[in-house]
Amino acid sequence: MIDPRTPVIVAARRTPIGTAGLALRNVDAVGLAHPVLRTVADDVLAGGPAQVVLGNCMGPGGNIARVASLAAGFGVGVPAMTVDLQCGSGLAAITTACALVRSGSADTVVAGGVESASTAPWRMWPPADGAAPRRYTRAPFSPAEIGDPEMGAAADDLARSSGISRERQDAYAVRSHTRAAAARAAGRFDDEIVALPQLDHDERVRDTLRTSTLARLPAAFSAGGTVTAGNACGINDGAAAVTIVSEARRRADGIPGLACLDWEMVGCDPNLPGLGPVPAIRNLLHRNAIQQDDVGVIEINEAFAAQVLACCDGLGIDEQRVCVEGGALALGHPWGASGAVLAVRMFSQMVRVDGAELGVAAIAVGGGQGVALLLQRVG
Repeated sequence: MIDPRTPVIVAARRTPIGTAGLALRNVDAVGLAHPVLRTVADDVLAGGPAQVVLGNCMGPGGNIARVASLAAGFGVGVPAMTVDLQCGSGLAAITTACALVRSGSADTVVAGGVESASTAPWRMWPPADGAAPRRYTRAPFSPAEIGDPEMGAAADDLARSSGISRERQDAYAVRSHTRAAAARAAGRFDDEIVALPQLDHDERVRDTLRTSTLARLPAAFSAGGTVTAGNACGINDGAAAVTIVSEARRRADGIPGLACLDWEMVGCDPNLPGLGPVPAIRNLLHRNAIQQDDVGVIEINEAFAAQVLACCDGLGIDEQRVCVEGGALALGHPWGASGAVLAVRMFSQMVRVDGAELGVAAIAVGGGQGVALLLQRVG
């Protein structure tokens, strides 16, 4: 019997994921987030939620969650908080919401993430010694003396240190697109997508991609590297959100859901940040006395094929078991939203189709961190 205070996801939605600069190029973070927040609340709640938690890492600053919450039509008395854990922001927002529900601080929370890479503002370091302001594309992930690699270069280093070949990376990337295209054709994304006026489908998925095509692409991030534009995720726009209530309320309402049994956040070497999901998943399963073979659905964010393959090898998981309906290599990786997209995908695979009983979602974070969430189908 699940503890009545256990947080449970009872609704899950996302926007189509766009490629930066294309269909969603003029839709800012609030414009992406508020339709999803409104829809995921309306799916199961008579009114608005008690609180909103939203992840974001490259937006305009300020409290995007509050602006999006008000734009969604939630009352002015509904507090909202923005979480920045870089690529882990969306999943961290969900685990934060879980903690609020488990503690009794809130009985209903809408949580998720959003990223509009297309409209992300330019950022400048202030002038120093009379020099002009200097543009930068991201804040530091880690102190330079420890190591602060760009994510693509870090993926190349991870591929080298883990023995992940270029051929294996390309094959995995093609499989992600093939699986996503098949899932889309079968209608597996239909019930989770909130169509926008500008876009009603995931823009990046390619159903005819071949390894022979990817083999022609040059290294994208370092000389002699194996990570390319084809076996790395895109730069993307999108939003995703879930509604979380207590198990007691879910049971009273008589609806199915995903119980959030436990969650874990860890640190790892900032120079190999892609390995963050390995200790996060390992610790989570160990603490709950669950064997990997008992987990029916596994979603590890596919930032790079090399990264997810290194995680599979590190955990001893058959790569065929991960992201069986395609992942971020095909769908896209809207940074602050991607962790929440994982939760939406878990809901579709476990609740909408009465699927596996147990699932794990995990994501790596720049600066060397990992976040994982353990889920159980209930109802």
